[in-house]
Amino acid sequence: MVLAPNELRNSVIRTAREMMRAGLCVNTSGNVSAAIPGTDAFLITPSGVPYEELEPASIVLMRRTGLGAWEPEGSFAPSSEWQLHAEAYSEKREIRAIVHTHSPKATAVSCLEEDIPPFHYMVAAAGGIDIPCAPYATFGTRELALSAAKALEHRRGCLLAHHGVVATGDSLRSALALALEIENLARMYLDLRASGGMKLLPEEEMRRVAERFLSYGQPKRRNP
Repeated sequence: MVLAPNELRNSVIRTAREMMRAGLCVNTSGNVSAAIPGTDAFLITPSGVPYEELEPASIVLMRRTGLGAWEPEGSFAPSSEWQLHAEAYSEKREIRAIVHTHSPKATAVSCLEEDIPPFHYMVAAAGGIDIPCAPYATFGTRELALSAAKALEHRRGCLLAHHGVVATGDSLRSALALALEIENLARMYLDLRASGGMKLLPEEEMRRVAERFLSYGQPKRRNP
């Protein structure tokens, strides 16, 4: 299903509000974006605007210029993390949506500067044998965008050290679902660490699960 830009703006707003209601962010933290089908452009939430106050006109269009730079269109400034989104879309063309959160449990793990290891098979939902933690860089910088892109090179989601989570998907719904899954896994992981230890699944099994996830669900069914 291909969404027109106005419909896509409303879907970005709904996703941002669902993210907030799910406790994945507080105040104006986090951001949401969606690629515009058939173009080299994406829509992203604005900087510093409460999610309850978002309107279609406040969602910022980011378009690549003829010189390869990105420029916003409209009267609102884009999220401070627009470079992170732009780099991810540029590096992985299959990405159609990105949800960036500061969810508490996953952010706590990111502050340990640790990957989430294969303690549960659902770790493979992020696309591999673990959920990597990208090295720290100052928010809103090119350095952070490159750090995240490297961590996402073979993954659908990652942690950002001392910062939060990036979850990608082929739709806004799938990106949000992955962000929720990473938060749930982080909660379990912290509980296991507190209990004194855990056993990990072997790499061979995690690769098998990751492969099975590629065909999981209803065929040819995509949701915005």
